[in-house]
Amino acid sequence: MDSDLSMENFVQHGTKCIGVAANYRSLLKVLNRSTPDVPDFFMKPPSSYITEGQKIIIPKGFSVNEEIELGVVIGKHGRKVSECKAMDIVGGYCLALDMTATCRLGLARQTGGSWTLGKGFDTACPVSKFIPKSQIPDPHNVELWCTVNGVEKQRGNTDDLVFNIPFLISYISEYITLEPNDVIITGSPPGMGPVTKGDVIAGGITGGESMKFDVDAE
Repeated sequence: MDSDLSMENFVQHGTKCIGVAANYRSLLKVLNRSTPDVPDFFMKPPSSYITEGQKIIIPKGFSVNEEIELGVVIGKHGRKVSECKAMDIVGGYCLALDMTATCRLGLARQTGGSWTLGKGFDTACPVSKFIPKSQIPDPHNVELWCTVNGVEKQRGNTDDLVFNIPFLISYISEYITLEPNDVIITGSPPGMGPVTKGDVIAGGITGGESMKFDVDAE
């Protein structure tokens, strides 16, 4: 499962999607938070994936934000991977929207509860088609953008990541085995905000891949 061809179907074959919380320095500044010592991460189930042509469905009673992110598609089995070997197991990339139910996340923060419902509901992880590794020679210099109804909401560069991709892969794989077609979504720059039924979210890499999704509601 190491070739670009096999990675094209990562949505169908991936076992998990791991998201990294508050991983942009500029976002930490907006949130008035100090830089963490280690990344805080969460899981999205494969059932949360959708691809272009499918709609984001906001669950009844939910308030949902959009968050544009660079996704790292794992190409090889990885357990306790060192930082210096981490990029060897990267198969390629994708764009992702980390749809977040802020109503549920706020409650979870207040009570110390799980982020699972706030991050893992159906359609909570729209993704682009697979981007071959060769098309992003430096994943730490990728400008991401996101618009809602044609109005720019987010723009940021992965050079602003608190924890870079090799560190994330090494840290996560110390505890959780990474398998081919798994995805790590690496965090979102500031500017994320609420979306509602009828909105159109577009996101992309400046000069590269882009994607678009319609928003509906139950």
